[in-house]
Amino acid sequence: MAEKFAESANVIVEEASKGLNPAMIVLLVVVSFLLLFFVGNYALYLYAQRTIPPKKKKPVSKKKLKREKLKQGVSAPGE
Repeated sequence: MAEKFAESANVIVEEASKGLNPAMIVLLVVVSFLLLFFVGNYALYLYAQRTIPPKKKKPVSKKKLKREKLKQGVSAPGE
């Protein structure tokens, strides 16, 4: 009986969609750009760590040096 009804009424049987839907394509593009961004930043960070020399320390001022020596109990030169 169901076969007769299916034949007499124009029933549209949906087949499984082939390919990717647009939302999945957008998601894949966004995720791939984010992954590329983070991997690229990490690679640049590693390259910079190897090539850029370490930062030079600021010279200690004479005033600060004198204060430190006084704290330690050593007389400052010239006193």
